[in-house]
Amino acid sequence: MSEHIDNSKFRKAKLKELILKLHEGESQEGVREQLLVSLSNIPYGEVVEVEQELISEGLPEEEVLKLCDAHSAVLEGRVDLSSSKAVPEGHPVDVMQEENRALKRVAGNVLSVLSALEYVKEENLEESILQLKAGLNQLIDVDKHYQRKEYLLFPYLEKIGITGPPKVMWGKHDEIRELLHGSIEILNMPGLTKDDLAGSAELILQPAAKAVVDMTVKEEEILLPMAMDALTDGDWYQIRKQSVEIGFCLYDPPTEWTPAGMEEESINEVQKEGGNIQLPSGSFTAEELMAILNTVPADMTFVDRNDKVKYFTQGAERIFQRNRAILNRDVRHCHPPASAHIVDKILEDFKSGKQTRAPFWINLHGKFIHIEYFALHNEKGEYLGTLEVSKDLTEYRKLEGEQRILSYK
Repeated sequence: MSEHIDNSKFRKAKLKELILKLHEGESQEGVREQLLVSLSNIPYGEVVEVEQELISEGLPEEEVLKLCDAHSAVLEGRVDLSSSKAVPEGHPVDVMQEENRALKRVAGNVLSVLSALEYVKEENLEESILQLKAGLNQLIDVDKHYQRKEYLLFPYLEKIGITGPPKVMWGKHDEIRELLHGSIEILNMPGLTKDDLAGSAELILQPAAKAVVDMTVKEEEILLPMAMDALTDGDWYQIRKQSVEIGFCLYDPPTEWTPAGMEEESINEVQKEGGNIQLPSGSFTAEELMAILNTVPADMTFVDRNDKVKYFTQGAERIFQRNRAILNRDVRHCHPPASAHIVDKILEDFKSGKQTRAPFWINLHGKFIHIEYFALHNEKGEYLGTLEVSKDLTEYRKLEGEQRILSYK
């Protein structure tokens, strides 16, 4: 036992020494070589402890934030995960890992497009820009992944005294958000030339995609294994229950994990707490309301006043597939980049009061589909959001004559 403690003390002291060398300006390559010589693998918990100690000893959080990428690069592949706990399917950590896989795939596609830019002819540049917009619109979805960490996971860690690493990681989240939003702004600039794009790729687009990937490594090698050790099943259950309020990132969990011995609350049990939903013209339970919304022969999606997707119906035969990964996503990012400006225009007209509805109809796979957006307002006339209603009118267009209720069979 004492030998283990001594080894741990030695590793942490050595790791702290190496991180401080980075602070003093020594190169990542040089520090990594020293790490390889003096330490083979470092348990993930010790990395967290060293970060916490550095902050406690007076190294400013901003400085630790600056060092975060450097010491993560030095440690990559050297963190010992052999003692990490198994993660059940549907557990919040499992969901984050699946989201990370999706993020790495999308970021890889973005980096591939960027690396091929030098071979793209000017007349084909627009196609590359559209591919980049599509990829970065997906990567911006990482905000929901980060919010679940910031507002659900980090508070539980802080309750048990793990405060330094969450603060540092939150700072990195904000940096990544700025890079992603800056990338989208550049791609939306009119008259973007190949030279403009190449310059922006090096300065912001590549760093944005790489930063997303680097954060997945920080999570999977350090944060998530440590959190699995630190939090109870009860903590994780509360995190899981609240996750859907924030939404998921590029992934809709097919399984909802519940700890052994803990029964999932049903909609009826939840309903007992609040009784009926009372409206001016009547009332119903949440179960009845859900059945009504899912039975109406139309797809409905609600976007709130902040342009976030908050709800969609789940009828048996949806026209356009939806999954919970779109919840709390900016509605602009749920449409192809080429039509994002039209969505912007509709929202602008709805908010200003210039329009209250916007109808469209298309032929889709042999079906006649009617899509209409409605501006929603309260009794004071204040804008509440937008309702999208999509209907398959193919069979209705074929109707002739009458079928009265008495002819029902």
